[in-house]
Amino acid sequence: MSDTPVIRIQALSKVYRLGITEVRALRGIDLEVERGEFVAVMGASGSGKSTLMNILGCLDVPTAGTYDLDGERVNGLDRNARADIRNRKIGFVFQGFNLLGRTTAVENVELPLLYDRSGPKLQTRRLAIEALGRVGLSDRAHHQPSELSGGQQQRVAIARALVTRPALLLADEPTGNLDTRTSVEVMALFQELNDQGITIVLVTHERDIARYTRRIVELRDGHVMRDVAVAERANAAEDLRLLRLDGEEAS
Repeated sequence: MSDTPVIRIQALSKVYRLGITEVRALRGIDLEVERGEFVAVMGASGSGKSTLMNILGCLDVPTAGTYDLDGERVNGLDRNARADIRNRKIGFVFQGFNLLGRTTAVENVELPLLYDRSGPKLQTRRLAIEALGRVGLSDRAHHQPSELSGGQQQRVAIARALVTRPALLLADEPTGNLDTRTSVEVMALFQELNDQGITIVLVTHERDIARYTRRIVELRDGHVMRDVAVAERANAAEDLRLLRLDGEEAS
């Protein structure tokens, strides 16, 4: 396994120009994320975390500085080249799930494979079923999103992000639309996937969610103000067990 960081950004800046006004969203950020890390990116509105997430996801480009993703230089690539590296290297998980409503779970998970231009479209259904199995939803493969709970829909979205075996899983407020118990279920899955070696960067504004990660990077006014290991990491599987016990006692 390569010891090249999955993410290496140096002196990264982003300036938006709105007429004669300049908005400096990122101000010379340096950041590395090693293979197998689980990092929470936090910050108030306007801190730069959404801009950073868009650049990490190859959805936007920096004004200055460098970004290497899994050993490949991203800045300087044109739109098509960025789309290609995004499809090959990154799996996305969104707050709103972004599933196709009239399409089954397994068909939703297959989608990234069908858009992959790097090779033949072989065994996409088998790979999608395997990805659903990794998130515990093999028995829901042929259900449409309307037939699934919010937590199950997010699991389908995570399976879709995993199916291409990306170098990086980017999760943008993945528990934002979920209740407390379902949020802990999703974080238990992320912890399990991370224990298997998957690199995860998660944007969240909730400290209760960040405590399930291994490292917190906090942004303020476009700067990294804090970058620390999580001292007392919470165990989502154990928290989920306790929540279930409380629910049984309450009923």
